[in-house]
Amino acid sequence: MRPRGTVAPELAALGDATRGAIARLLLEADDHALTVGRLTEALALRQPTVSHHLRVLHEAGLVAREPRGREVWYSLPETVAARLEEWSPPAGDESISGALLGRIIDDLGTRFTGTFSRETVQRVVLDSYDLLRARDGGGRALPSATAQFAAERLSAQQSTQLDGERPPGAPLEVLFVCVQNAGRSQLAAAIMRHLGGERVRVRTAGSAPIDAIRPAVVTALDEIGVPLGGEFPKPLTDDVVRAADVVVTMGCGDACPVFPGRRYLDWAVADPAGQPLDRVREIRDDIDARVRGLLDELAA
Repeated sequence: MRPRGTVAPELAALGDATRGAIARLLLEADDHALTVGRLTEALALRQPTVSHHLRVLHEAGLVAREPRGREVWYSLPETVAARLEEWSPPAGDESISGALLGRIIDDLGTRFTGTFSRETVQRVVLDSYDLLRARDGGGRALPSATAQFAAERLSAQQSTQLDGERPPGAPLEVLFVCVQNAGRSQLAAAIMRHLGGERVRVRTAGSAPIDAIRPAVVTALDEIGVPLGGEFPKPLTDDVVRAADVVVTMGCGDACPVFPGRRYLDWAVADPAGQPLDRVREIRDDIDARVRGLLDELAA
């Protein structure tokens, strides 16, 4: 069973703002049913526009159509109403509306036009949303985090479509993995991005990610002029592992899947969680030396 607030793929037709509003009105109505006229009045739209969206919902099996005398009533089947109630977040919960998810899907569909179908983009976006929603603490920037996480995963999948044939000049792909993706892997990735520039494409993940990068890690990086950018803890997924040429693990044991053709390294680095800033600086410097050594190896 999906956690409350996660998105069922069969409800994706509600990604349009108007169709989402229609569904909400039907959900709140007596018997989950309204006429076209009442929907038109409530939405302040032209009737042909409302009828168009109702037709889309009807063809998707999300609403039922029933003529009653001179009027046509549209209603939510019980199963759909139950799914919508499950999808609707509790009061005060920070979830993404169907309309916003639809926009994220549309935007990434445009970005990856010619590479992935809309169905593939939709699947990755909804799965990314569900994974981020499951993190401890939810997500204060869930819409942008969902879009960024899904884009990274689609980019990783795009890389694996090359079937091992790397175009001339294409960057090597390095994945750093730790447990919470809030300390060691973020330190390593930020330093490698800073030093490697366009020579490498760097991703991070955690076997059990938490909600935010540790403040001491941000401070330790800032002290040496290394930007963290818009990074945040992300769950480990197969697609980013498959895309990597080198996978560096730190303290996450065998949580990282093993695929042939990748180079795996395990760095025995102390965990900065709960450590004072002076100790985090030492860990940062240890990782800095390891990253520089790895970059030299990759350039050889």
